[in-house]
Amino acid sequence: MIVLSRPQTMTSLLMGRMGDALLWLFASVHVVAVAVLLLTLLSLTEAQAAEPTVTCAGSDLLVDMQKNEPARYDAIVTEADAIPNGKATFWKIEKAGAEPSWLLGTMHISDPRVLAMPEGAKAAFDKAAVVIVESDEITSEKEASAKLLEQPELMMFLDGKSITDMLPKDDVAKLEAGLQARGIPLNAVLKMKPWILSSFVALPACEFARKARGARFLDMKLANDALADGKRLVGLETLLEQMKALSDLPMSFHIQSLIDMLQLGDRMEDVMATMIDLYLKGDVGMIMPMMKSIDANISESEAGYEAFEQRIIDDRNHVMADRAVPQLEQGNVFMAVGALHLPGKVGLVELLRAKGFKLTAVHAG
Repeated sequence: MIVLSRPQTMTSLLMGRMGDALLWLFASVHVVAVAVLLLTLLSLTEAQAAEPTVTCAGSDLLVDMQKNEPARYDAIVTEADAIPNGKATFWKIEKAGAEPSWLLGTMHISDPRVLAMPEGAKAAFDKAAVVIVESDEITSEKEASAKLLEQPELMMFLDGKSITDMLPKDDVAKLEAGLQARGIPLNAVLKMKPWILSSFVALPACEFARKARGARFLDMKLANDALADGKRLVGLETLLEQMKALSDLPMSFHIQSLIDMLQLGDRMEDVMATMIDLYLKGDVGMIMPMMKSIDANISESEAGYEAFEQRIIDDRNHVMADRAVPQLEQGNVFMAVGALHLPGKVGLVELLRAKGFKLTAVHAG
């Protein structure tokens, strides 16, 4: 039995070991899709997946923090307020001589509230002649899986090792239970690297079940709708490039993130609820300050945060901006990328402004 002192809430105890897990979860907005694509390889049947629910359970952790630890909450808000362009998920892009284009920050989940998109986004999508997504390879699970297998070393241990060699015995049992809840036998994924396994356990079982049964996450839906409507679909990265970015992070970071998520267990539903609430409010700039604030071991994790921000966000932002410019200069484009790529001094909004475009928030918190 855990006994808490008066100043220490259950939420703060939980948050003390949540930093890396939250960080990886939002890092994976571009690669959580890999979990769905790999279902093809695992040949999961519908009967193996947990029963889906319309919405996942879970409560917003920041609501409890605001009530019980107001100073801590206020510090997060203050830091978030200083981040450029952190209060919007939907932007209008303009440049002289071209029709307006649009930029939507996404979450790669199938939650109906996220699929609904901010006001005005559907109309902008319907009108657009070109749709840009992070990777246009997500339209076909089988073709995407084949692409990923072109470099199996990015996903699999090829030197005889397995994930069970890297985890404490208790964590192996937690991993097996977490995978089983998602219809995945541990023996089928023993050789997969931790960032792939994290993509399996990062999502609550209810969200994973929806995807396992064919529910499309937002980016995938937009990509397939674009093709169905006869629009030109453009990808800014390949899946292999995205996997390479993840594999470039320290192995220790991935192992610790996987362990943290396993420790959270069913509380990942609270993590997801917190993420979704911030996203729906447009408070994407609050995500990184929140992650850092709730990590009790931030001094030990600082190198991991810095590596993550550099490799997964900043480096890729430059690539995305450079590759999007030729399309945006033609106008009438709908561009959808992970919301974490929008805010900050080297976020896509600022990078596109530096390239001569005018960006105005349409959906702001």
